[in-house]
Amino acid sequence: MSAIGAVPYCSSLRSGVWLLKPGMQKISSFGLHTAARCAAKDYYEVLVLGGGAGGITMSARMKRKVGAENVAVVEPSKTHYYQPLWTLVGGGAKQLAASARPMGSVMPAGVEWIKSQVTALDPDKNCVWLENDIKVSYKYLIIALGISLHYEKIKGLPEGFNYPKIGSNYSVQTVEKTWRALQDFKEGNAIFTFPNTPVKCAGAPQKIMYLADEYLRKTGRRSKANIMFNTSLGVIFGVKKYADALLEVIKDRNIAVNYKRNLIEVRADKQEAVFENLDKPGVTEVHQYEMLHVTPPMGPPAVLVNSPVSDAGGWVDVDKETLQHKKYPNVFGIGDCTNLPTSKTAAAVAAQSGVLDKTISLVMKNEMPVKKYDGYTSCPLVTGYNKVILAEFDYNAQPLETFPIDQSKERVTMYHMKADMMPLLYWNALLKGYWGGPAPVRKLMHLGLK
Repeated sequence: MSAIGAVPYCSSLRSGVWLLKPGMQKISSFGLHTAARCAAKDYYEVLVLGGGAGGITMSARMKRKVGAENVAVVEPSKTHYYQPLWTLVGGGAKQLAASARPMGSVMPAGVEWIKSQVTALDPDKNCVWLENDIKVSYKYLIIALGISLHYEKIKGLPEGFNYPKIGSNYSVQTVEKTWRALQDFKEGNAIFTFPNTPVKCAGAPQKIMYLADEYLRKTGRRSKANIMFNTSLGVIFGVKKYADALLEVIKDRNIAVNYKRNLIEVRADKQEAVFENLDKPGVTEVHQYEMLHVTPPMGPPAVLVNSPVSDAGGWVDVDKETLQHKKYPNVFGIGDCTNLPTSKTAAAVAAQSGVLDKTISLVMKNEMPVKKYDGYTSCPLVTGYNKVILAEFDYNAQPLETFPIDQSKERVTMYHMKADMMPLLYWNALLKGYWGGPAPVRKLMHLGLK
C-alpha cells in the first residue's frame, strides 16, 4: 500500500502538464465500456486479467498499440481504489472516499470491460475460462491479478472486526475501524503486526504505528500507551540504510519492537492477541490490547494456485528483467501476482509497466526483449503527519534514489509528495499509461550534478 515513488514525476511525462488538468479527467470518465457479465467477443488480441493498477495501466498502453476494440480487461469489481492512501485514511489524515473511483471511469475508453471473474487459465490453448463457463481466447495475455488477503488464516478473524479496538488498513471494510480504534484509545497496549507471508508494501504495517504515536502525543495520551510492533521478520526493514533510520525513529519515540513474532489468533471479545514465537516452535505469547492493527497474511489469488502459469508458490512465473513468462512467450505478468523478487508496491507497478510495454512491443515484432527491469520499487515511509522517509531500492536491496539528497532523513516535502502529489500522478498519468516510473527524473537529477 505504499505510494508510488518519488517527486514531481510529472516533469518526466512525455505529454506534459496537460495530463494533470481537471478537464482531462472529466473527459476520460465518459469513455464507453461494455457492461455485460460475459465477454462481448470470444477472442481479443490482448486480454488483461485484473483491473487494479497494473491491469488498467497496461490496458491503456495496449489500447494505443493495437486499438481499443482489440483489448479487453476482465475485472468483476465496480470500484477502483488507490490503496496507498489507506495508510493516511487509517491515521485520520484522509477520507476513504478520496481513494475510490468507479471502475468505469478509469477503464480506457473503448476497451472491453468484461465484468466477470477468471476461473481457470489454459495457456497451452491460449484461452481463459470465466464464470458461467465462458471461454475467451487471446493472442497475448497480461496477468495483473494482484494479491489476496487471508484474514481467515488468523483464528478469530475476520469476525473479530465486529468488535471495537481492532482495525486493518489493508481492507476497504476495515481501514476506517483503524481510525476509530485510535480515536477511542485510552490506555494500554497499541499493537501493530506484520505477518509471516509476502505482503504488499512491507512498510505499511509500521507507517500506521508512527501515525498512532504522533496522534497519541498530540492528544496527551502517549504516556498511557505502550506501542508495540510485533513482526515475523528479523529486521525492521529490508534495506539497511532505511532500517537504520527507522531504528532511530523507534528509539526516539520509545516504541517496542518484537522480532520473529507472528499473529495467529485474535480473541476480540477479550481484547487479546496471540503470537507464535518463530524462533521457538510451539511457544506462544498472549498480549492484551487497547488497540490492534492487523496486517493479514497474503498470498496469490486462488485461480493462480496450481495454475500452469505459476511457480510452486502460486505466483506468476516471469523473467525478472523482461516480465515475459518463462514458459509461454505470449503471456506476461505485472505487479503483486508475480514472483518478481522485489517489494510489491504501486511504485514497482509503475516501473514495471514501462519495461513491459517495451517487452510486448518487441514480442509483437518477433524480436527479443531488451529492456531490463532492475527491481525498482519505492516505499514512502510515513513517520508522522508531516514526515516521510522516501525509501527507493532495487532487486539487491540497494538504494536506487531519485534525488541528490539523503532520502533516509524524515522530510516534510516527501510527505506532501505522498499525500498530495502521488494521488494526482496515479489517477492522471499512471492509469492512463503515460508514466513508467521515476527513471527519467533520476537520470536528469544526476546528470545535473555532473
